[in-house]
Amino acid sequence: MKQPFAWDHYSDQPAIIRDRALKRQMRKSALPSLIKTFLIALITLPIALLLTPFTGRRAISGEHFFGLGVNLDKEPNTTPYLLNELGVKKLLIRIPLWEMDRLHEYVAFIRSLGGKEITVALLQDREHITSADMSRDHFIQIFEALEGVCTTYIIGSTINRAKWGFFSVYEYLDFYAVAYALKKTRFPHLKLIGSNVIDFEYHFSAHTLFNLSPIRFDAIGSLLYVDRRGAPENSQMGFNLMGKINLLSALISLSPKTSNELIITETNWPIQNTAPYAPTSEHECVSEEDYSDYMVRYHLLAFASQRVSCVYWHQLIAPGYGLIDNREGILRKRSAFEAYKVMLSHLSDAQFIDFNYRSDEYTLSCSTPRGELHITWTLNSSPIYTYKAQA
Repeated sequence: MKQPFAWDHYSDQPAIIRDRALKRQMRKSALPSLIKTFLIALITLPIALLLTPFTGRRAISGEHFFGLGVNLDKEPNTTPYLLNELGVKKLLIRIPLWEMDRLHEYVAFIRSLGGKEITVALLQDREHITSADMSRDHFIQIFEALEGVCTTYIIGSTINRAKWGFFSVYEYLDFYAVAYALKKTRFPHLKLIGSNVIDFEYHFSAHTLFNLSPIRFDAIGSLLYVDRRGAPENSQMGFNLMGKINLLSALISLSPKTSNELIITETNWPIQNTAPYAPTSEHECVSEEDYSDYMVRYHLLAFASQRVSCVYWHQLIAPGYGLIDNREGILRKRSAFEAYKVMLSHLSDAQFIDFNYRSDEYTLSCSTPRGELHITWTLNSSPIYTYKAQA
């Protein structure tokens, strides 16, 4: 990344832009797009809200629902063994486009994860956003280098945060269009995931879904964090996690730009006492015990919605928010590592039956080869897995 943009290697995200004059200038230039974002949302979101109760489910099974982010720069030699211990089959690997000189390392790392279903997220910087030719050349290099290994790509990330390089939805649509044109002309077998708005800011999502750009998304990605609200059952503007999922699903169902598939491409909770590695302030951080419970309950609620085809937890190893802490070169599995492993052991072959809650007690029922599975929890207790034996 080039100044004034910079990558924070502690929290694995761009640093906040300190140049206020640049931000004012860019926001002023993006005003037409921002006005259009507002107007599109003003029309489409109320309609989606009205249609939410009538939006159908997708009959999603546990087999393809659970995914995990892994990173080349975090214990790459140990990662395959940890993944096998967990039993996770779907992985997300981020390739920063400003690290094209390391493409051979990323390709080797991805190939070392043989037998897993790989999705690659292509992270943008300002240079790639403003140079279609550079983006096109680098997309081609990546698609060709991973031919036969990966067919699913997330194009761009966190498009509604200036520190990630985008100052408008217009810019994102132009960036995505470069990849889409390559799919149409040279790589028709690729699956491209787009939109990729972070948090509950669906006015940006609406603009990516309703526009006149000559593009189409094979699936919609969402970095649906709810960490600033505490537990995943907590509400924001009247919407808890499941409500947010249902609203976004209804919005997607209205769009002519995509199939009706929603993927949560990134989510987690920051962990207490891990600064500077935590990606937020200490105020939003939670204990390792709460992190473990919230993680499992997030997955259970998303699965119960039957509107999310996959959740990619971010991620396996990260001091500030991962299942494993690797500070000072020592790998320490947090309680969430075991909780994720247990969750997969019960749900990786599950089929949804029913979900209900009353008096703050939640119950998810699924069919499995071992019998009917019931998972219960409250806002103050960890999920409990019980089976009803088959007759």
